[in-house]
Amino acid sequence: TTLPGAAPVSRPHLVATLWAAAPYQRLRGRRGPGLAVRPEDVRVPVRQGREGNLILFCVDASGSMAARQRIREVKTAVLSLLLDAYQRRDKVGLVTFRGSTAELALPPTSSVDVAATRLDDLPTGGRTPLAEGLLRAGEALRVEGIRDPRRRALLVVVTDGRATAGPDAVARSRHAARLLAAGGVRSVVIDCESGRIRLGLASALAGALGAEHLPLEQVAAGALTTAVRSRTDIRRPGAQASGRAA
Repeated sequence: TTLPGAAPVSRPHLVATLWAAAPYQRLRGRRGPGLAVRPEDVRVPVRQGREGNLILFCVDASGSMAARQRIREVKTAVLSLLLDAYQRRDKVGLVTFRGSTAELALPPTSSVDVAATRLDDLPTGGRTPLAEGLLRAGEALRVEGIRDPRRRALLVVVTDGRATAGPDAVARSRHAARLLAAGGVRSVVIDCESGRIRLGLASALAGALGAEHLPLEQVAAGALTTAVRSRTDIRRPGAQASGRAA
């Protein structure tokens, strides 16, 4: 199967398919050697045009220990993605939300040095203003879209879906998500909810965003970079050129 505008291919891209399957082995009950590969993991080569990608992370920096670990892993993923950005023509940015506000901690850039400096010390803690984070991300994407309308944007929201800042926090976050979806923002929700009791808030958020939902539990830089690369380079058979899930 080929995608519109793609060169014909005779078989899936093996490495990208294995990368796509690897983060979910524990969830699939795999404990021994080898990988459990599902049809949705399959990736096929797609020839890229001259335009690059814009990858914008929107990350929950509220809380304490878990937030610090989450931010560390996201920073590592951002720097990893930027290491080959000059070849891929990509830009990467980061929005964090905590307390009562959201911040564009890293305006979209292709420079590893700029990112390393800007991300050196990011604050964490406080309540979770999820709606503010989504709206700030939407504004950043709007501005970048004006600057370079040919660049393909992907919003990566890293959250457990909880919203605790301000009145009607959860309802406002859903409204913000629907606004982004109405604007055609392509997105993926990295669900970091853990523990025995699951509220499923990140899954509901993904539904409001029209986004793909990836339950990772523990956020790891390798899983984040794999998720992003597989959605900006190599796409599933039958997916549209926008890169949405098949």
